[in-house]
Amino acid sequence: MPTRVLIPSGVLGLGFDSAALAKGVAMKPDIICIDGGSTDSGPFYLGTGTSKYSRAATKTEWRELMAARAHLNVPLVIGSCGTCGTKQTVDWMFEITKEIAEELGQTLKIAKLYSDQSATSLKTALNNDTIKALEPAPEISCELIDTFENTVALAGAEHIAAALNSGADIILAGRTTDTATISALPIMRGDHAGAAWHGAKVGECGALCSTNPTSGVILVDFDDKGFTIEPLAEGAMCTPHSVSAHMLYENSDPFILYEPGGHLDVTEATYTALDDRRVRVEGSVWNAQKPYTVKLEASKIVGYQTTIIAILRDAHYVANAQKWTNQLQEFLVKEISRRMDLAPEDYTLEFRLIGVDATLGKLESKASLPSEVGVLGIITATDQETAGEIGRLINPFVLHYPLTENEELPTFAFPFSPAQTDRGALYEFALNHIMELDEPMSAFKLELEEVSYA
Repeated sequence: MPTRVLIPSGVLGLGFDSAALAKGVAMKPDIICIDGGSTDSGPFYLGTGTSKYSRAATKTEWRELMAARAHLNVPLVIGSCGTCGTKQTVDWMFEITKEIAEELGQTLKIAKLYSDQSATSLKTALNNDTIKALEPAPEISCELIDTFENTVALAGAEHIAAALNSGADIILAGRTTDTATISALPIMRGDHAGAAWHGAKVGECGALCSTNPTSGVILVDFDDKGFTIEPLAEGAMCTPHSVSAHMLYENSDPFILYEPGGHLDVTEATYTALDDRRVRVEGSVWNAQKPYTVKLEASKIVGYQTTIIAILRDAHYVANAQKWTNQLQEFLVKEISRRMDLAPEDYTLEFRLIGVDATLGKLESKASLPSEVGVLGIITATDQETAGEIGRLINPFVLHYPLTENEELPTFAFPFSPAQTDRGALYEFALNHIMELDEPMSAFKLELEEVSYA
């Protein structure tokens, strides 16, 4: 049965074109799907179980989508709630949903799909050899598992399907693959499995597959042979190039995409422009695999950080910024050892030159002389008190240390007072592994709740 999926944006909280959304609603989709997060912004959000996006922006956009869902009477699905998809962020989205339901006077059946993994279940899986390392992957052990702050498994189409089969009006899913929410209903309805996964991959970031990537809204029609994709904002177009290129987005292979339960192969896919807006895709192949596997993500605390920043504008110091920081670091290591009795292995002190090589470090290949250079010092220690004390110790030297012994003390600009800031815990991703499951739902939990404010 052909399935029409409306995708308002690549992620909730980023914004979308309301006129384009209204156009999509008028085209009567069978489901509305949107992503809620990813690992793009690092391990902090998974470690803390918090959202990157503001609650106000999330609620404003979710309210518009809930109103659209009520008008259409179709399911509304969000995956990876609150950036990281932990239980905390699923429950956070549930509270927002209840608030909006009360404001709109809606009666709803809400499915909450939890992806969290307990330390006990992870240790059992590890001991049973059902956790397998990807490349590259850190070493793990039962002792290391106890250090994880939060661990989630990435749900697939089967998990979203279980929530849809519950008859829920709204599905709030924990961590999912970006494609799972979009592919689930077409697969359930017997549409082409390869097309379902491929169309979901192309549509996962909304209008990023079009010539107007910030407009957000796209529509994907799935059937028994392939899919057709169309952006809905005024002036936006999908082309065979923009659609085919999206297989390389966050994917190392332009033809193969691994998902829970198998992999997608688009080697033989064809991309045809139906007109100046729509593209038709056929020939994608889904290869189911056993055992069924899901990817795992975990975050752990690896230290505590303090940062300090100064800005060099004197041409002499700008031209010699790397030399200056090298000399400063050597001097500060001796001062920290002398005054705090800390060995170099007890902490790290790193300087990055903003405007020179802050992004790539030693890999930077472009050389230019900016008018100013920001010097960012990053201190990492085993506790915040130590990191902060090092920050205070190095503060006067970062702001006044001379390049040579026979010159006046320089004074640099600093944008904040104090120049150093305690950042708190530093998190690190702790897993790059998959876990084998006897049944797709065995590592997930589905809860249903009804709210009524009619």
